[in-house]
Amino acid sequence: MRLALNEAHKALKEGEVPIGAVVVAGDKVVGRGHNMVETLCDATAHAEMQAITAAASTLGGKYLNECTLYVTVEPCVMCAGALAWSQIGRIVYGADDPKRGYTTVAGAILHPKTTVEKGVLADECEALMSGFFAGLRS
Repeated sequence: MRLALNEAHKALKEGEVPIGAVVVAGDKVVGRGHNMVETLCDATAHAEMQAITAAASTLGGKYLNECTLYVTVEPCVMCAGALAWSQIGRIVYGADDPKRGYTTVAGAILHPKTTVEKGVLADECEALMSGFFAGLRS
């Protein structure tokens, strides 16, 4: 999760919503990403999407069933759908997203074999997000 937080800090420095993600296979990082929505003018350029694409490219295949995604914030419905299609083996996330997280609308969207762990370094992940949005409002 620390590596995902590093990615989130990269997003913050670029003026993006500070969300970061890494995909790990065994003990090796095979994909990483951070939000690039503003930079790329692309609503789909979420951290998870960047990390999934990088991992699939590194591994040479679309299925990530032996991989773990670490992401600082609960994935949205779009990202959860992409994670389902990639058949990701495990998702570990930090902060809940009570407004746009996938569990608010589609709790069963993930692949049936995907396991989920939430709340890892949640306080740090939440502080990064709330600090970013507080800055926008001031």
